[in-house]
Amino acid sequence: MLLIYTPKITTRLNYVFKQVCLRILNIPFEFTTKIEDFIAYDGMKMSYTKKPLGSEIFIQAHELLFETGFTDIDINVYPWEQTKCFFKVGDKSSLPFDIFAASFFLLSRYEEYLPHVKDDYGRFPAHESIAYKNNFLKQPVVDIWANKFLEVLEEKYGKQEFDNNTFKFKPVFDIPVAYKYKNKETIRTIAGITKSIIRLDFKSIIERFKVVLGFKRDPYDTFKWIINVHKKKRIVPTFFFLLGDYSSYDRNINHKNNHFISLIKSVGDYATLGLKVSYKALDSIEVLKKEKERIETITNRTLSISRNSYTKINLPYSYRNLIDVEIKEDMSMGYTTDIGFRAGTSFPFYFYDLDYEIQTPLKLIPFVIVDHVLLKKTTFAEREKILVDILNQIKDVNGTFVPIFHNYTFNEEEQWKNFRKLYSELLKKIN
Repeated sequence: MLLIYTPKITTRLNYVFKQVCLRILNIPFEFTTKIEDFIAYDGMKMSYTKKPLGSEIFIQAHELLFETGFTDIDINVYPWEQTKCFFKVGDKSSLPFDIFAASFFLLSRYEEYLPHVKDDYGRFPAHESIAYKNNFLKQPVVDIWANKFLEVLEEKYGKQEFDNNTFKFKPVFDIPVAYKYKNKETIRTIAGITKSIIRLDFKSIIERFKVVLGFKRDPYDTFKWIINVHKKKRIVPTFFFLLGDYSSYDRNINHKNNHFISLIKSVGDYATLGLKVSYKALDSIEVLKKEKERIETITNRTLSISRNSYTKINLPYSYRNLIDVEIKEDMSMGYTTDIGFRAGTSFPFYFYDLDYEIQTPLKLIPFVIVDHVLLKKTTFAEREKILVDILNQIKDVNGTFVPIFHNYTFNEEEQWKNFRKLYSELLKKIN
């Protein structure tokens, strides 16, 4: 066990040490505020304060973990070996940065509470983040810092027999529109045909009639392929179905459609099912409750995991609403426009509410890439390299790789050409 001396035990301190020591490194620890107990202890120990007590491992503490509330902090980012860090400390510290304060800043999403310019969907943009501005968004820096801390511990106390984490792969499939043509109300079908006529898009008109008449599989109906490719690898994916009412933002099949209900149930036999929270439900807890009831009625299971439409997170309110309706896990922590680690980590962590200064029971499972980002590259080799680079980075820290794809990712349209092959190659490298 690691004994940590600190002059004051705060909620922030407890939160970030649990994440770094327990959840990332699997190192059991205890705090003490009594110097005599710390000096008498024979095992691994470190002090987290302003000055060292003796020859122990000493991490000089930044004031962030002893504060409450939030304010605009002046942060300077510096290179550190193959990575970067901030909250630089003095020469006596065993590490040149207070990695615990820096980790808390990223994990709590401190910067998202501060004034910033939102994008067209009301989201915190990647380019507003400290990670993007300082070119470390594509590194799981919290996990890297944790492993540097482990090196310091083992240098002083020798190799430790901890139960190391192992790499995990959790593929996610968003289903905002289950079918391109099938199972839609007559008025929507007529409207779709009318738009195609106006655009002189006769190819899609012919395709629509073939699908509706049963002569061709719907282009977005790739569910059988997705299920089979994971069954062969013994991987359980997670599917998020949108069950919100039709709107300009949410355009899935009607939640009462029997074919849609049957699809959800059949997918649930082979995958974890979650709710894709509609755009309207992001700002209304009443709508959120209604959508939660819908999926629970269809699956006859208590909903435990969700993901926000358009990956929109309005801190802290979006997460408070999930907590209020007793959703336990969320997979919205990431960016749809950029590759990277929004909270600086590949490991699941708990939402910390900076307003109330508490660790909440909501577990956040961060994702690192959405399929649309890969469309920015034109060749198969470039896209494959992006996925392999991410995979290797996460494997290096024994973290969790969460990519997000859609059912339509694997259709035959030109822009998604070879994505089945791309994903199959990724699965080979995972194994």
